[in-house]
Amino acid sequence: MPSSPSPSAVPSAARRARVAVSAVFLVNAVLYANVVPRLPEVKADLGLSNAALGAAIAAMPLGALLAGLLAPALIQRFGSAGVASFGLVALAGAVAAIPLAGAWVVLAGLFLLAGALDAVIDVAQNAHGFRVQRLYGRSIVNAFHGLWSVGAVLGGLIGSAAAGLSIPLSVHVATTSAVFSVVAVVAFRFLLRGPEDAERPDDGGAHGHGSRPLRHVAGRTILLLAALGAIAAGAAFVEDAGSSWGALYLRTELGAGAAAAGLAFVALQVAMTVGRLTGDRAVDRFGQRRVARVGGVAIAVGMGFALAVPSLASTLVGFALAGLGVATLVPAVMHTADELPGLPAGVGLTVVSWLLRVGFLVSPAAVGLVADATSLRVGLLGVVGAGVLVAVVGRVLLAGPAAGDDEPITASGGPAASPST
Repeated sequence: MPSSPSPSAVPSAARRARVAVSAVFLVNAVLYANVVPRLPEVKADLGLSNAALGAAIAAMPLGALLAGLLAPALIQRFGSAGVASFGLVALAGAVAAIPLAGAWVVLAGLFLLAGALDAVIDVAQNAHGFRVQRLYGRSIVNAFHGLWSVGAVLGGLIGSAAAGLSIPLSVHVATTSAVFSVVAVVAFRFLLRGPEDAERPDDGGAHGHGSRPLRHVAGRTILLLAALGAIAAGAAFVEDAGSSWGALYLRTELGAGAAAAGLAFVALQVAMTVGRLTGDRAVDRFGQRRVARVGGVAIAVGMGFALAVPSLASTLVGFALAGLGVATLVPAVMHTADELPGLPAGVGLTVVSWLLRVGFLVSPAAVGLVADATSLRVGLLGVVGAGVLVAVVGRVLLAGPAAGDDEPITASGGPAASPST
């Protein structure tokens, strides 16, 4: 792999853009997360049942799935910088309108809009992050995802504090939406300009980004995209295990008390956040593909240990290992998809992002069905399977993060060097 530029060699515009992208990721997480602690108030104000509130919230992933595939066209028309920054302003508006929803259908519509905007913003912010990463010549995108995790926690704390201080919901979300909209607009000023592929090396078109019709995309490229989608769905399966099933597993399978039940989720999230914030250094030292595949092994071993040795301590260790293992997977998948040959700019990134959301939508039901038929312990064996999948299929990932990587994906649809790592 070519050596990365020294700190002094990184253009000042790239440094400013890195800070701006960091702000975009942080704001993207904060906006919705700061409403979550106050959803019980929304439910009470509208007189909704639990089922009605759940159905309204379910409109959010539905909106993401319906609109997510529009991202490439929007990015080509307005640029990833504009779509990410001003998409956040629109998302802030949708969030600010939640307290004003006077009926269930309006609330569901706002969640639908928020999900649609979030899906498009997600693709745009990652696409722009990869533009900045190419200028750095080394991995920086994992830290962006780590800041998203920090933003989710920050948003939750803001919402909880506002509720604790009895600040009216409408005042709370209007204020935070206005403040973070300003942050998004200021960030736009420092994001990169020019064509979306301006930072790619002039390699004679090996990467094939441009206006090439999708019908001319090589079959092996499509297979690689499917493999990347499988890894993304596996990552979703792992992350969802902590958020949807960790507490229930500790309560029903291990008899943990209410105070300890949430620790599985905390263990996974903390380990994943730490893994993302430190993942760039690991990727630069050991390579993106190797780190991801070792992560798959950590997922399988960690969850296997947690399920085989049913105690609170072993379960927390297992969930933490799974969180550490999954930390760099999504950035690695997105980077590889963004470099696939023969695809218009943003298409590969959009497809794997869409499949990632499908994974989050399907995984809770899949585990639940298996758990009802057998037990939750058996249902969570799927996480072990996801780790094995990542370790095996992870061979399709690019070896490293830099635009000038010495193991690029070739026009035939596979890595130039043997992916035996």
